[in-house]
Amino acid sequence: MVDLQAAYDACERDCRTHYENFPVASILLPRRMRPHVAALYAFARAADDFADEGDRSVDERHRLLDGWRARLLEAVAGATSTIQRPPEPGEPDHTREIFMAIGVTIRRLQLPPVLLEDLLSAFRQDVTVSRYATWPALFDYCRRSANPIGRLVLRIGGYEDHELDTCSDAICTALQLTNFWQDVKSDWARGRIYLPSEERQAHGAEEAALAGDRLSADWRAAIASAVSRTRAMFRDGLPLCDRLRGRLRYEIRMTWLGGIRILDRIERANYDVLSHRPTVGATDIPRLVAIALAWPKSVQTHAATT
Repeated sequence: MVDLQAAYDACERDCRTHYENFPVASILLPRRMRPHVAALYAFARAADDFADEGDRSVDERHRLLDGWRARLLEAVAGATSTIQRPPEPGEPDHTREIFMAIGVTIRRLQLPPVLLEDLLSAFRQDVTVSRYATWPALFDYCRRSANPIGRLVLRIGGYEDHELDTCSDAICTALQLTNFWQDVKSDWARGRIYLPSEERQAHGAEEAALAGDRLSADWRAAIASAVSRTRAMFRDGLPLCDRLRGRLRYEIRMTWLGGIRILDRIERANYDVLSHRPTVGATDIPRLVAIALAWPKSVQTHAATT
């Protein structure tokens, strides 16, 4: 039988061993929130891996994602079958621990399971969709791939408020978009382009130009437009950074500042994200912490100066 504390510990190990741009279940979070956020992260991380790992066929990835959803529904219902059944081929070794933890978290905190199902629907879409024609189509993907995480973190923190959800959605979508702009090169290598074709066509940015080592002027103009749109979304979400209480407030501020810092670095590189992938590293943390601690309500988009 899986021990609950051991299950949460396994999820927290996932948080520590996977690279992420932004804080996940970090020390800034209130201690009571960390195990639950870790369970959420471990659930989503595994499902994302099912969708992204290219050595599996489309049918195999769909099978894994469908199985993950079936386990989720069992966990929500409190069924013991999902924590008694060993991992299926392709699932993580600690699958039973993940579902014991996420099941307890959902039931204790009364989290909306539909948000986790939205995540799975986005991951399933990733298996077969590699291009987006319009911004609304990309935003719909972000609504399911990114926004549920923010809303679930708010629920774990004890917040259920429409205005806070709206701000969180803006930040989460902006973070997802920021990740797309910094990963243009690696996404292209995997056959994906997230910048909508309507934006690329508006600037004459051809797909073939991504095969080079430096970004063309047309592509830089398209990325510049996308970065401007992304900054506007961070701006829309900014009130969330002041409306939360305690340590969660600082976690969200650090997350917001980290996203802005990456956009700053994309701009400083003249939008050439092929030559260098802009990131936030350990040397940035003291500066970001100082801004988060001294945060005035008048902070605007360029708070994270480099």
